[in-house]
Amino acid sequence: MHGLETRCASPKVALPGEVAARYNFRAGGREAPAHQHQHLSSPMLRIRQEDLPFRGSSHQFVGLDQGDTGISAFLFRGKAGSGPGPHRHPYDEVQFIHEGRGLYTVDGKTFEAGEGDILVIKAGEVHSFRCVGEAPLVQLDVHLSPTFIQENLNDT
Repeated sequence: MHGLETRCASPKVALPGEVAARYNFRAGGREAPAHQHQHLSSPMLRIRQEDLPFRGSSHQFVGLDQGDTGISAFLFRGKAGSGPGPHRHPYDEVQFIHEGRGLYTVDGKTFEAGEGDILVIKAGEVHSFRCVGEAPLVQLDVHLSPTFIQENLNDT
């Protein structure tokens, strides 16, 4: 019987220095930190949304502060006209739209999206959005990083 070897592609974006030091990179893939293999010291956490920091229109889940989790997330709930201006991240972001509609611009292309849409925004893509219509825009923005790293850009 022949063995199969699977290799993961190398990450396109390096993690920030402090965070990257906690990961072992080998054979082109990423291995979880040793402490994540030991579940003895890191039990499951239960956190109430209202206990998370709130800024602008979002509760903020920062993975590094919440059990050293490998993702961060904005729980966005915005009124008409609200939303972030142009910005980008050095990691991928996935936006899950639960309610309402938004006008999104990703790398210069503008489109409308709404309930049930999932947007995958790749590392480095300049993006922005704002709520349109009378209903609030409710979405979960998952950042594939244990901390938020965001470069805000000028509106052009």
